Amino acid sequence: MRRPSLVTILGAAGALMLAVLTIWFLAGTLSATDHHASGIVVVIPDHPSSEEPAASVVAALPDAVEPQTGQPSPPSQSPLPADQAPVADSAPQAEPAPAVEEPPPPQNAAIIETIRAKLKDADLRKGANADDLAALEAFYAERSDPSLWMTEEGFSEQAQAVLDELGKAEDWGLSSQAFSVPSAATSPSTPDAQAIAEIELDLAILKYARFAKGGRTTPNELSKIIDQTLALPDPKIVMTEIAAADAPDDYLKSLHPKHEQFQKLREALAEAREEDAEDADIDRIVINMERWRWMPDDLGPRYVQINVPEFMAFIVKDGKTVYEDKVVVGKQVYATPIFSADMTSIVFNPEWTVPPTVIREDLLPKLRAGGSGWFSSSSNTSVLKHHKLKVRYNGRPVDPNKIDWKKVNMAAISFVQPPGPTNVLGKVKFLYPNVHAVYMHDTIKKGLMDKEVRVEGHHCPRVANPGKFAGVLLAEDQGTTSDEIEKLMTKGHNSAIEIKTPIPVHTTYFTAVVDGEGKVKTFGDIYKLDAVVTKALAPDLKAVVTAAKPASPAGEGIELPHRKPAASGALADSTP
Repeated sequence: MRRPSLVTILGAAGALMLAVLTIWFLAGTLSATDHHASGIVVVIPDHPSSEEPAASVVAALPDAVEPQTGQPSPPSQSPLPADQAPVADSAPQAEPAPAVEEPPPPQNAAIIETIRAKLKDADLRKGANADDLAALEAFYAERSDPSLWMTEEGFSEQAQAVLDELGKAEDWGLSSQAFSVPSAATSPSTPDAQAIAEIELDLAILKYARFAKGGRTTPNELSKIIDQTLALPDPKIVMTEIAAADAPDDYLKSLHPKHEQFQKLREALAEAREEDAEDADIDRIVINMERWRWMPDDLGPRYVQINVPEFMAFIVKDGKTVYEDKVVVGKQVYATPIFSADMTSIVFNPEWTVPPTVIREDLLPKLRAGGSGWFSSSSNTSVLKHHKLKVRYNGRPVDPNKIDWKKVNMAAISFVQPPGPTNVLGKVKFLYPNVHAVYMHDTIKKGLMDKEVRVEGHHCPRVANPGKFAGVLLAEDQGTTSDEIEKLMTKGHNSAIEIKTPIPVHTTYFTAVVDGEGKVKTFGDIYKLDAVVTKALAPDLKAVVTAAKPASPAGEGIELPHRKPAASGALADSTP
């Protein structure tokens, strides 16, 4: 092999030295020009991914330092060409905004779907109130929020307040044992168990709302003389309102009657239970509280109340009694019915149209006892002459002696007694149209008002001083004076005065009331209705007597009865 010449070797060495010098020179230049750079771009992806572009993060660095002196190198006197000049960093790059994390879904949001499914479960629906179930289906179908009463730890704070109030039902004359709910300490851990617990509490709330308004019974089915229709709450509205309530326990309290007598009886109940009164006395208070649940919520700004067992009638204005008078009521076989209707007119010196019961039981048997035929003996019509009764056929006067009383269509016959001293209605009648054909009126048997127990005759209440009673009503309604009332009573003949603003008339049956001094007054159960209501409420009455006594009339501090969870598989225990 041929060795390289010395010239070749020296040439290669020179080229190498030139390259080294060039590199050294360039390194010094770059060091002098790069000391202005204050940052370096580091690629740091938030979530590394092979497909995801990296996000830029600026990391600040100190100025370059000469390794020999530790001092910053002086700026280069030979600037780079314009196209190689470093980018100024006087405005630092802004850091990107941190990523906004989506809030986690509510912990119990899944319960809503489970509740909707459970409400369709045939086994769970057995025995449950159909209206309540329909209301819950509608309520939860519209609800997008988390469940109403449940958390992962069990019942919410508001649910606990509801449970506490349900446990105080005895303070209101109800029974806490009627509302089947899980124990307040229950902590269901699965969606199914949580859904069932919420539904059970919902049904207990709806049942309580119904009972607060008198729905423990159907009054009209207890006796034929009770004609009171309950105004039960709409369960869908109850759910909507209690869900929006800041204090759901206060909402439950608000469902009870607002009438002053109901509240006074409730206070009397608390006192009786605290003093360990006789069971019969406690029962009577609860029975009469229940009767207030059957009354209209609004009695009217001005109304008449006839309390049958008390044998009294009252005119009430703005909650205050402005006039009261004695009344006579029908004997038991012709009991005065319990109902409400609006008074529309007052008639002075009225005609009396004989009511159907009197026709059927008194007149017709006597009329049919005589002969028959159009020209039969008139002896059978003597009862008509005795009471000065006129006979009308389809509204036209007819001769009673020409009627075959055994064949005539009695639906077309009416008997009318003209005004006068023997008219059984006396001087005044108060008309409030109703299906019972019952109305207040005067009586010609004034001695009946001297009796303590004023039970006599047929259904209509008879008033001791009808002129005064009418005067108070008409003075308020249209400014009628006492002189005008006296003139109508003396000279009027079937003179009707229309009432401008109808006046509610409430015929009631309260055997216990609280007087102005807070004392409970009781009256005889003349129609034996207390016994009927006692039988209907028997289980609850026992619970009120035996439950833990309240610490105060408001029921604060009552220890909740310990109740086992309702049987799984059906919700029937939560409904009537």
